[in-house]
Order: sequence, then structure tokens, then C-alpha cells
Amino acid sequence: MSEQPYDPYIPSGSNGPSASAGSAAQNGDPRTREIDKKIQETVDTMRSNIFKVSERGERLDSLQDKTDNLAVSAQGFRRGANRVRKQMWWKDMKMRVCLVICIICLLIVIIVPAGVELFFLPESGFSKKAGEKNRARLRLHCVRSKTIESCRMLVDKMFSLRTAVRRASTSKPLRALSAPHAVSSARLCSPRHALKASAVPLLQSRPYSRAADPHLSSTRSTVVQLLSNIGSKREVQQYLSHFTSVSSQQFAVIKVGGAIITEHLQTLSSALAFLNHVGLYPIVVHGAGPQLNRMLEAAGVEPQFEDGIRVTDGKTLALARKLFLEENLKLIEELERMGVRARPINAGVFYADYLDKEKYNLVGKINGVNKKPIESAIEAGCLPILTSMAETPDGQVLNVNADVAAGELARALQPLKIVYLAEKGGLFNGDTGEKISVINLDEEYDHLMTQWWVRHGTRLKIKEMKELLNDLPRTSSVAIIHPADLQKELFTDSGAGTLIRRGNKVHTKTSLAEFEDLEKLKDVLVRDREGLDARATVDRYVEGLKERDFKVYYDEPMEALAVVLPPSQDNSSSFPHLATFTITKSGWLSNVADNVFAAIKKDFPQLVWTVKENDENLTWFFDKADGSLSRDGEVLFWYGIESGEEVKQLVQEFNQHGRQMFGDINLEARLQRAAQAATNIGKGFGASGASVEQKRAFSSTANALRAARFGRPAVSPSAVRSYSTTNPNPPLGEKNMSNNRPSKVALIGARGYTGQALINLINAHPYMDLRHVSSRELAGKKLQGYDKREIVYENLSPEDVKRMSANGDVDCWVMALPNGVCKPFVDAVDQGSETGNVIVDLSADYRFDDKWTYGLPELVNRGKIAQATRISNPGCYATAAQIGIAPLVPYLGGQPTVFGVSGYSGAGTKPSPKNDVQNLTNNIIPYSLTDHIHEREISTQLGTSIAFIPHVAVWFQGIHHTINIPLNQEMTSRDIRNIYQERYAGEKLVKIIGEAPLVKNIAGRHGIEVGGFAVHSSGKRVVVCATIDNLLKGAATQCLQNMNLALGYGEYEGIPLE
Repeated sequence: MSEQPYDPYIPSGSNGPSASAGSAAQNGDPRTREIDKKIQETVDTMRSNIFKVSERGERLDSLQDKTDNLAVSAQGFRRGANRVRKQMWWKDMKMRVCLVICIICLLIVIIVPAGVELFFLPESGFSKKAGEKNRARLRLHCVRSKTIESCRMLVDKMFSLRTAVRRASTSKPLRALSAPHAVSSARLCSPRHALKASAVPLLQSRPYSRAADPHLSSTRSTVVQLLSNIGSKREVQQYLSHFTSVSSQQFAVIKVGGAIITEHLQTLSSALAFLNHVGLYPIVVHGAGPQLNRMLEAAGVEPQFEDGIRVTDGKTLALARKLFLEENLKLIEELERMGVRARPINAGVFYADYLDKEKYNLVGKINGVNKKPIESAIEAGCLPILTSMAETPDGQVLNVNADVAAGELARALQPLKIVYLAEKGGLFNGDTGEKISVINLDEEYDHLMTQWWVRHGTRLKIKEMKELLNDLPRTSSVAIIHPADLQKELFTDSGAGTLIRRGNKVHTKTSLAEFEDLEKLKDVLVRDREGLDARATVDRYVEGLKERDFKVYYDEPMEALAVVLPPSQDNSSSFPHLATFTITKSGWLSNVADNVFAAIKKDFPQLVWTVKENDENLTWFFDKADGSLSRDGEVLFWYGIESGEEVKQLVQEFNQHGRQMFGDINLEARLQRAAQAATNIGKGFGASGASVEQKRAFSSTANALRAARFGRPAVSPSAVRSYSTTNPNPPLGEKNMSNNRPSKVALIGARGYTGQALINLINAHPYMDLRHVSSRELAGKKLQGYDKREIVYENLSPEDVKRMSANGDVDCWVMALPNGVCKPFVDAVDQGSETGNVIVDLSADYRFDDKWTYGLPELVNRGKIAQATRISNPGCYATAAQIGIAPLVPYLGGQPTVFGVSGYSGAGTKPSPKNDVQNLTNNIIPYSLTDHIHEREISTQLGTSIAFIPHVAVWFQGIHHTINIPLNQEMTSRDIRNIYQERYAGEKLVKIIGEAPLVKNIAGRHGIEVGGFAVHSSGKRVVVCATIDNLLKGAATQCLQNMNLALGYGEYEGIPLE
């Protein structure tokens, strides 16, 4: 008989309960059996309790481990929480201020009486009696009810939308949209609009170009501020900028179902009014299917359908036309009640043939779209409201499906967004019952078509969306949403309905040999990187990848690219590390970042990475991470690390070393170290210079800093400028700043308009110290408009300049002299300074001298300008023309022609017919129609011949170029605009817009606007328009850019940026 295991709950000496039971059975004692049974039950109960206690102990141990993990993570989260608390406080304060302003505006609108009486004095004089007889009275009538109702609806919409966003933000994943603008033509009723010519003018000024209507910009700014309280400032600005980057008719086509007009008319109208307030013009196409069915039933006509298409006879068509007109007017009247101008378009847009006359009768198949009625409505400041009716060449009206009409209209206009408004508000997953947020057709279409719940109408809709998007640019997308969620869908990352887009498949590579074009990989890694030697650092980094394991993730056009390094023995990190993650602005907007990161997460369940604290997309990284820690402007993120000890070790190492903890495997750390090393070298040289010659310590430091930069190995510029689809020459911002000491500046020739503009800029610059101003005509007079010190105009000779240069009195000389005058002064600087002070020449004297650097930072290698001591500032005409042509140089099919018109300030201050206002009034003066010096300058810099035809007009400052460019291949307006947007990505002084830019909008501003992009019907000729302020970016602002680069400051330091 086998021995039973020892049990502490069976008395020693006993054979256990089974033995006792057997003995009792033998003795036949019932009482003994009962006792043994109870003992057995007690033992079982106690054993069960022991097991439960053991399990609880294990749970306590697990909870203790998790508590330790949370305690370690709490250190990092505490700092982040404090920062978020401050941000939320400021955000709440801004929201309250905005709401107070809105309430005040509403009160003013409500309280101010409808009639305003204005009195004007007669020109001959004024007396009480004469004034009673002769004063002119003008009464202005403003329709207050529409304005008040519009404002009320706007504020109500803000509150309801804010609540909806808060509800959805906790459960919806982040995603981005793709989708434009025109300035609203609605005018506020203002007394000054009614002034008569006979009124006495109180102020008289020269005819400067005026900016856009301040009322409209104020309304837009207020709405943007309110939107910022709904989502984030970054989201609102990103999407508004994206929407306004194309012409007005290319913003969105919105298809409205008949049920929406019946059940949600006010909600729909409020949403459309809201878009109009921010300067956007959606094109609305509506049907009336449910209403038509009810009307036919009431008339005793039974609706007939074949293959889902309504069979339309003459009686049905007559009823449909009447109904469509009624529904169209119903929507327009509601919009106009809210103060929004709308125009009904019931015919003249869609051309069609019979779909199948015998089968469907009066049903059409659209074969053409006339865009003129739509463009005319938008130009007049009206929202176009279309019905789904088409016409044959013979004038016969045909019925067409509203969905089909919206699709054909989208194919013709190629908008950023196509919106289908539906009561359900999106497509739903049949398995989970949840609304589908995003569908990326390139990756998900085949899979979706195999799902059981993708059938009938859902299957047909997805298939039609795919066919539609295949005919549109990849940036276009389709949204299916409820009208109440229209703003949230357009202006927030989280969205509200279902977004359908083509998307991009994510590709991976694990070795450099798999890349067909290694230079393209380097171009992507170096884009938007600040630093003179960024390219060299990237080259070394890519070479280093040959010796270690890595995995690269990217989409097809490489809008987003990530390099992940798995842990290995020679790596500084024991976790997979995101070594670099670069993504373009359009990549953020099209949600490519989410796709790439999702692919990374599938392959790497654990990951660590770092991001700069001032990154505008920091919140996106927070959403992707399980934990984070901030230190000295850097944030460490991680996910998938559950061990408290591992988190503790990671946090301690980051606290000690920051981003440097990853060593050479992190590209961002290598770029940062390179920039820091350059700064340290500059400081070392500065100290040495100061010790060598104390009396010139101020000047020597500046010169030594420049010498340090000049001695550093730099990217060797190509002999011929290259152009690519991304910005190969990104700006050098504050991160590249290597000098924090003031620089002494001398201005030779300060009498002209450009000199005065430059003085104003230097006055606001934190590091520029203007010491000498030379003007022969103004010598001895006090300089006006400069507040840092009192300066008197001098009349400096070349001998004076030579002496001052030798003594180190000046760090930077600016030559603002007429053409052919500055050479003696330049020679004097060369003779007086061995190391060479910086000279920036604003004339044309050295623009064709190879020894001088051409100072157009947006197109010339910025590293070359930063190392230069002799910089020739481009001409105003030439700057705008080059910016307008450069991205299309690889696609030129002939000689571009530039038709330029400048304000008369470009003719200088010396009196001439070209700056005589009386001569210019109602006039435009052509001059130097061939062989103008700018024609030679532009042709030389672009490497191709161009024709330039200059004119001068009556406004004071500002230039407009109309540039005709032949193409060597067929291209669309969208293709060309994308090329410009990508080429000038990150440029703070170049703005790409959809509409043709206007001189009145650029005057007084420091950048360049490029737009228009009108493509000929052949697709092989484009007209591009560019505007520039000839005194600022055309001269003074560009001069300051070059000075900043050459003296070691941030490129945009002291330049007002919008």
C-alpha cells in the first residue's frame, strides 16, 4: 500500500481521513463516520482557503510591481501635467476673452440704431445759419436683422461644436483630412462708404496700395480664434492654410441629399454660413429624391425604377423641375436669412446625352461640365447652389442622379474635398457596429470588398468613391458626414464622419542595396534640417547604416520616412530606437504619419524616441506613447515597456545624458552635436580674438565668429543650381545661430526709400547696431526713425571708409548707392581690412561678378551665403521673377516671358517722368522693353533665357509679375501648384496661394506671393503671377536676410513674419 503525502491538517499518527473512514466502516459506528466526514470537509475548506490566500498574495505582488512602475512614470508625467495645466489655463483664458469680445460685438449690433445721420460741411465755410440751410444729410440703412441672426447662429454653432468635439475626442482616433478659399465679398455697412466727392477731404496722401478689406480680415480672425478653442491652434491654421492654397472653386463639392434639406435645413445652412465666414466657398449640389416620391404619389403617379435608376417621363420631369426649383430656393432663402449671399444655378452647368432613351426615357448621362456659372457666382461673393439637371445640345432637359452629378463636377473642378452629407453621418463596420473613421483605398479596398457587410448600397458607394478618386489628384478625398459635424470634419484631426482617400502604401527596406536611388533617400533625410553641414552629416549617417541592422519605413512619394534601429550589442539603447522620423507638411495633413507609425508598431512592440519640446506636432507623439519625460527642451517617448526597472533605468539615463544617450545611432543627436560644435568653435575663436587685441575686442569677436564659420567644412555648392520636388535648401533658423553679440553696421547712401526701409528694420533688430549713416545731401542732419542711439548723417569718403575698416569700427557695410557708384567704397574696405568685413551691395554692380555671392537665400545655397563676405543683393524685379519661374525650370518648353509692373517708388527719389504722379495717373509707362539689366540677371541665375518687359504704374510700392511659361509636357494646375508648394516648403517669406496675388495685399509686407497657376487647354503652357514689395523683400528685407546669414544670426531675425 503506497504511503500518502504528508498533510499538516491530519493529526500525526493517523492514516488520514480515508483510513479513519475505512475503520469506522468496519466498526459500523455511524457517529464516527459523521465525525470523519466533518473532519474531511473542514480539511477541504482550509486547503481551499490556503489556495485563495496564496493567489491573493500573488496578486498583491503584481500590484506592488505595477505601483512601482507607476511611481517611476509619475516623475515624468508630473512635469508634463504642469506644462499642460498652464497651456489649458491660457487656452481657457483666450476662449473667455474671445467670447467676451463676441458678446460685446453682438451688443453693439443690437443697440446701435439702424439709421445713422452724417453731416458734411460745405467747402465754402460754415456758419450756424448757413449750416442749417446747406448741410448735406445722408442716411445709411443697414439691415440689422440679417447681421444679428448671422452672429447669433455663429456663436450658437461654436458652442454646440465645442461640445461635440469634447464628446468625440475621447473615443475617436486622430486622423487628418485633405481639402480652399476666396475672400468674402460681404461688406459691413459703413458710413465712410457713402461719402460724396463734394465732401471736404480731411486727409490727403499719395496713392499707396491698400490692403484687403479690414472688416473681412477681422471677421476671419475672430472665427479662427473661436475655432482654436474647438480644436487646437495648429489644427485650425494647418487646415485653413491647406484649404486656401487653391482657387475658391477647388475647395469642396458638397452633395446634399433631399432628406437633409427637409429634415436638417437650418443645420445645413448654419454649417455653410460658417464656412463662408472663414472665406471658403463650397459648391453645393442637391437632389430631392424623397420629396419627388411623395409628390408623385400625391399626383397618382407610381415611381418606376430600372436597375436603381428612376425612369423619367415627361410628367415626372415636369414635377421634378418644379420641385428642384422649390428646394433650391428654400436653401438659398435660409442662407440669405443668415446674411450669406447665395446664387441658384438650375441650368447651364451639366451637359448630357440620353443614358438609354428606350429604357429610362428622359434620363441623362453627363458628358460635359460648364464651370463659368460657378466661377461667376464665386467671383460675385455668392455660394453656388446647383440642382442635378442636365441639358442636351438641343436644349432638352434631362434628369441625372445627384450623386453622379456631384462626381462629374468633382472630376471637372478637381477639388480638395468631396463631401456627401447623409443622416447616418458615415459608413459603419458591420462586425463592430462602430463608425469607420478612415478608409485608405490603396491598402484596404480589396480587403473591404471581401467583408460580408460590404454589400448593396455600401458596396456600390465604396466602388464609386474609388473610381472617382482614381480620376482626381491623390490629395483629394471624400467625406461622408452629417451636416452638424461639417466643421469638426474639416478643421480637426479627429474628424467626425468617414473619410475615404487613396492613401499610400507603406514600404519597408532593410538594406541600402534595396534602394534604387540612394541620393533620393539622402535628400529626404536632409530636408528641413537646419545647419550648414546637415548634408555632410546625413552622408556620414547613411554610410554608417551599412554596418548595422535597420528598417526603413516610407510611403511611395516619401512624404514620410522613418528609420528604426533594433537593439544590438553595439547600440547604446537596449530597446528598438526610432532614429529619425521626417515628414512633410502635406504628409501630416494626409495622415501618412499614422500609417507609417502603425506599420512600425506591428513590427516593434517596444520603441523609444526623442522629439524637440517646441515641435508643433508634439501632441501627436504624446498620443502614440505610453510614457514620456521632458528635459532641457527635449522629450523622451516610449511605448511597450512594462517593467518598472527598465523604465527607471531609461529615465535615469535620459536625465543624465538627454538625447546624447543614443550616441551615433540617432540622426537628430548627430545633427544637434554638429551645430553645437560649430557654436563652441565660434566662441573659442571669439575668446582668442579678444585676448589678442583688447582695444578691438568688440570687432574681433564678430570677425572671429565669421572666420570660424568660414573655416568649417561646408557643403560644396554645385556649379549649376538644382531643383527638386522638395526644398533642397531649407531656411537656417535660430538653431543655426552662432553669434549672439551685436554687430556694428554702416549704411552708405541712406537718402533713398530702400535706405529708410532698412533703417527701420535695423532699429527693431536685437543684434544690429547702426553706427554710421552716409548721405551727401543730408550730411549734418539728425537721423530720424532710429531709437537705439542718436546718429547724425555723415558724408563719408572712400578714405574715411578705409580708415574705419582698418580700425575695426564696422562689421558690416551696406552699399545703398545707385549703379556704378560703389566701387571706390568697396575697394576702400578691401584695402583697410585684411580679414574682410561683410559688404552687402544693393546695386547691380557685382551681380555678375563670380567673386561675389548672389544673395537670394530661397534659391542660392544658404551655406554659401553664410560663409560669404561679399554679397550682391538681387534686384526687386529679378527676385520675384526667379521665385516665380525657378520650380518649373526642368519643365520649360520654351522661353518664359515676364510682364512686370512696378509702383513708382522703384524709380527712386530723383524726379523723373516715371515717378511723376500726375504723369502716371490713369496711365502705365513701359520702359527698357528689351535687354533690361534684370533680363540678363534673371537669365544668368536661372541658367535659361527669359524675356522681361517692365512697366511703371501710379501706385507707390509693390510689383506684379504676370509670367507666361511654355511647358515641355502636359501638366494640370494642381500638379504645378504642388511643385511650387513642395519647392518652397518651410520658406517663411514665400507664400503659395491659389488665386492670382494682388499688389494691394503685398504692399508693406516682407514676403513674396505666388499664385494664379492658370494652365492653357493644351496643358503645355501656364501663367504664373507673383507679387513683391520692391522696397522690402525686393531690397531692404532681403538685405537683412543676407546680413543675418553672413553675421551668424537666425536668418529671419528682425524681420516681421506673418
